[in-house]
Amino acid sequence: MDRLLNGYRSFRAQRWPKERALYGALAEQGQSPRMLIIACSDSRVDPSAIFDAGPGELFVVRNVANLVPPYEQGEGLHGTSAAIEFAVRKLRVRTILVLGHAQCGGVAAALAETPDPDDEFIAPWIALLNPARDRCAGHSGDEAQAALEKESIRVSVERLMTFPFVKDAVARGELALEGAHFGISDGHLELLDRQHGVFVPLA
Repeated sequence: MDRLLNGYRSFRAQRWPKERALYGALAEQGQSPRMLIIACSDSRVDPSAIFDAGPGELFVVRNVANLVPPYEQGEGLHGTSAAIEFAVRKLRVRTILVLGHAQCGGVAAALAETPDPDDEFIAPWIALLNPARDRCAGHSGDEAQAALEKESIRVSVERLMTFPFVKDAVARGELALEGAHFGISDGHLELLDRQHGVFVPLA
């Protein structure tokens, strides 16, 4: 808590005076971000930092391995699905970006030969990577890690289209779906070329 409180004090002393008017406008008018980013919970991958975004610009949902579950109704707490619905139906974002990254621990867990027997919630969540892992069956070692990181982004973008309200918004030309992969060690961003299914480095 000391680290957090010291950070808050720094924010109040340095950033708040510069951004007070912006926060005031956001409080009065509400938020209207143009983009939803589905990112990993990994502490090294902060969308606001990567995209140099200010308050109110990005609507972000973060989970282990930046996964999109398939559309489903019924029992269960569908946190990521609720965020997607809120972003599309209430905020009417224009873009959804699935942001994956290098050295993803969730991807490493999916590739592990022996799951951790103590996992209660992680294992079933990581099982969402199984279809992407099956597509990467020909890879091994570090190559398998990198391949699955990118394939999981493709699968998550595909799963977004299983949500009827997402599919309808895309069909109306009101919503675009994108994918990207961030390199932690080099800071490079690769964008998914959905037409050709490949990741292209951003110049």
